[in-house]
Amino acid sequence: MSEKLSEKFSKFEKIYLMEKHRVDSFKNWPYDESADCSITKMAQAGFYWSGSKSDDDTVTCFVCGKTLHGWDPTDDPWKEHAKHAPQCQFVKYGHKEVDLTVEEFLNIFSAVGMNKMMKDVNGIKSRFLTRASAELEKCLSEKK
Repeated sequence: MSEKLSEKFSKFEKIYLMEKHRVDSFKNWPYDESADCSITKMAQAGFYWSGSKSDDDTVTCFVCGKTLHGWDPTDDPWKEHAKHAPQCQFVKYGHKEVDLTVEEFLNIFSAVGMNKMMKDVNGIKSRFLTRASAELEKCLSEKK
């Protein structure tokens, strides 16, 4: 891959759009590649590692945002994803990134963008409501 192309794809790293970025996110995953829930299979099913040193088996879907933990080595990532998030667009397509059509990839990209935007908007809304509520309380207490 050319350096320029690689640089462009690195912009997707924080949203885990590319399977490679999801694979790279796994830091302390407790299972090796022989497990049904290996790092490769987890990333192919849309998951990136969102755990910590004390909670090493937590993953999140890059599309729907569903977080799952408590994995056993025999758990199938696709089946678990479908069971817990049947509405996920990635689950609905049901195949790895490499097998997505251009249209499916663009639909996934759109869903990820919309979810990120809604998360950002909700964060702004929450901060605004908290600040507005505090200012209203302050105004009301000053009038007493």
